[in-house]
Amino acid sequence: MVKLGILPPMHESVITDGRWVAEFARAMDADGVESIWTVEHVVVAKNYEPRYSYSESGRMPSAPGVVMPDPLEMLAFMASATERVKLATGVIVLPLHPAAVMAKRVATLDALSGGRVILGVGSGWQIEEYAACGVPYEGRGERLDQCIGALRELWAPGHRTYTSDAVSFTECESLPDPAQPGGPPIVIGGSTPRAARRAGRLGDGFYPYVISPEDYADRVATIRATAVEHGRDPDAVELTVWPGSYRHGGSFDLALIEEYAQSGVDRLIVSAAESGGADIDGIRRFVGRYQADVLDKIGG
Repeated sequence: MVKLGILPPMHESVITDGRWVAEFARAMDADGVESIWTVEHVVVAKNYEPRYSYSESGRMPSAPGVVMPDPLEMLAFMASATERVKLATGVIVLPLHPAAVMAKRVATLDALSGGRVILGVGSGWQIEEYAACGVPYEGRGERLDQCIGALRELWAPGHRTYTSDAVSFTECESLPDPAQPGGPPIVIGGSTPRAARRAGRLGDGFYPYVISPEDYADRVATIRATAVEHGRDPDAVELTVWPGSYRHGGSFDLALIEEYAQSGVDRLIVSAAESGGADIDGIRRFVGRYQADVLDKIGG
């Protein structure tokens, strides 16, 4: 059964309006959307070095009024307005954050939401963002791996010890425990072969961005091979994809979606902005049409 995740429209006219955000979350909860996904940039530099890997220019797409609130604070607010929908980050730039602090924040949200958190993580790309957070840019991939290990250790019961170059602690306990035993699933973001290998080694899921069906198939094969190499069940790595990030209008392109599905898809993502606006009723109609015209036709 293919699940449906949704991104809220990241526009200042609605995303910092508490009444709108609560109404949006309640509507998605009521309409059978499986998960709501938030995004993160702590800062965006005006003249950043063009390292964005999803465009030829190395620059992010930009539009007036785009705002990215803190993803965990946003999900905590949504949790209080909902009962069922899962609360996901897509993604947090994990190396920017102290691992012990992140473990505490995520576990608290998971406990208070009744075990609804999905933690999507990535290494990021913006040198200036790392500098603003006082974190070295070089070695961020290794730091990401070590932060994942530290999170899982702190989410285990009792006093824990973990030693690595970036994160170390001895006989420390972090409470509250998350509601999900062992902690929330960790989804690896990124579209590179390295991200796929990380998902195979360490991840509970994989969420690439702006990826063709051909490259997606290659990454899924890499995940499966890497999982087997490390003694893990390759079928336990949940696969998420957002066709609309690769091709404008692709969310309703059944032929395109079937190409992804041939490699295995557990969750499809859409953006509420694809509805054409921020009207809640309009977004609900968009979701209903997607459920009928896409999910029902591919076995969802």
